[in-house]
Amino acid sequence: MEIKDMRIFQAVVAHGSVSKAAKELNYVQSHVSARIHYLETSLHTSLFHRYSRGMILNSEGKKLLTYTKKITSMIDEMVKVVQDSKNPSGSLELGTVETVIKLPNVLSTFLNKNPNVDLSLVTGVTDQLVKDVLNYRLDGAFVTGFAPIPGIIQYEIFQEDLVLIANKKIDFENFELETLLVFNPGCSYREKLMNWLKDEGFTSKKIIEFGTLETILGGVVSGLGISLVPRSSVTHLEADGLIRCHSIPEKYSEISTVFIQRANDYLTKSMEKFIETITNFNNQRKKPVSKVAHFKIFSSSYSN
Repeated sequence: MEIKDMRIFQAVVAHGSVSKAAKELNYVQSHVSARIHYLETSLHTSLFHRYSRGMILNSEGKKLLTYTKKITSMIDEMVKVVQDSKNPSGSLELGTVETVIKLPNVLSTFLNKNPNVDLSLVTGVTDQLVKDVLNYRLDGAFVTGFAPIPGIIQYEIFQEDLVLIANKKIDFENFELETLLVFNPGCSYREKLMNWLKDEGFTSKKIIEFGTLETILGGVVSGLGISLVPRSSVTHLEADGLIRCHSIPEKYSEISTVFIQRANDYLTKSMEKFIETITNFNNQRKKPVSKVAHFKIFSSSYSN
């Protein structure tokens, strides 16, 4: 089995189609089909369920995908090590939860000092981002409410204060009538909210899921429902009188934002410099506010 066959296999998995994989890899379709057939023949098993509209992995294919990802990731890492230099270059693929409001400050600081790094950023909920880091789809991610697990290194960035928000005073006597506006399952804020409601004996039959913080805040302002979010993300709305913030017990309101990466990876120069950047911001946060007023991301106004 050759490395290129593994990459062809991964492309077919990603697209669910031989023709789309061929287009991405700039191969003729017959070549991709032949390499997939070769893999199945050499392994003496089918790897896909085939349908008229495409193909998806079967159980044996899922096993192979896990190993090919590890192997190709090690190959890519080897290339990074060989090509590494004092001036970082190459790609850095990161993920983040929606609510790291001042993340652009960190990214701009990093890229201004390391212009040759091709940095890409995707958003998601904590559970999915952790899986993407472990499965080599991301080099690292900013997540919240992270419970330490084997194979992951974490760097604490800041503590946040979560508040319950609504466009009016909440009537807890009739709380079951409230609509909860939340992120998709796997979000730490959603988990905190649900745990608090359960422990307090509150019930709410109406839940609406959103993919972005902007839509959740817009929903709250319009009176669609209530939500639990970092205070730092709504100070402007509260100041303008568009929402009201309600405190909940510390057990449910305190949450950490951390940056995570795989523990056993070679630390490329790009990642080394990125960690250096977030560490410097964290150190600035710990100094008196009067001395670091220009470092907004970790200032006390973020209610950490």
